[in-house]
Amino acid sequence: MDASAEPLIRLRELRKSFDSNEVLKNIAIDVHQGEVVSIIGASGSGKSTFLRCLNVLEMPDGGRMQFEDFDFDFEPGARNQPTPADLRRLRARIGMVFQSYNLWPHMTVLENIVEAPIRVKGEPKRQAIERAEALLERIGLVDKRDARPTRLSGGQQQRVAIVRALAMTPKLMLFDEVTSALDPELVGEVLALMAALAAEGMTMLLVTHEIAFARDVSSRVLFFDKGVIAEEGPSGEVLRDPKSERLRQFLKRILHEDTLQARLPPSLTGVAAELLREA
Repeated sequence: MDASAEPLIRLRELRKSFDSNEVLKNIAIDVHQGEVVSIIGASGSGKSTFLRCLNVLEMPDGGRMQFEDFDFDFEPGARNQPTPADLRRLRARIGMVFQSYNLWPHMTVLENIVEAPIRVKGEPKRQAIERAEALLERIGLVDKRDARPTRLSGGQQQRVAIVRALAMTPKLMLFDEVTSALDPELVGEVLALMAALAAEGMTMLLVTHEIAFARDVSSRVLFFDKGVIAEEGPSGEVLRDPKSERLRQFLKRILHEDTLQARLPPSLTGVAAELLREA
């Protein structure tokens, strides 16, 4: 990552409320190409809403977002608010993976992956299938290409959901607590794929409670608290030596024996480190 380069995405004064509940309060952040930014915080702190505002699944109430050639002003009455055509183009460049897999149950694994490239981007079917098969080969699921999602484990479904987003060749990937619905023994296989993407230079923002993964793989951590970024900085510094009492208490609640040892299997920490060394 070149910190002196123009950011891939720039946000200023991003705001979002639901009725009288102000969920995001003047969020400002720059994210550079190749950064991996982990977002942590208690439930209700605004983390997921923040991600949904980034690809405008939730329309912000105010603020400005710049991303590649997009420059959106969300203030009421602003001229350059996003149009439906803008949003279709934006979402073709920003992949998002949710905690629920959201795979179409009536389609095969392969059909789930090629649907958007063919219909949204107009990609030739043969080209879309070749990319999908290559991605499935990479995650060890090419033999499941003709299976329905219900025949897969939760970890397999989540990896297919990630591959489906990657099939659109996005510039930015958003992950919203993608391991929270998985059984503990399935978490590692999903985190390993995400670690590999990070090692390859994919720009990623992820909401997560996997603190060891955030520490080992992320370049930066944002701690959300009551709709604001209460603390941020390099992942190792923030998670090993939090400055605020609020963050210290949050980490104590989710870590075992008040140490920075999360649910990430120890073997995966080594896998992530090896991937990063090879990148």
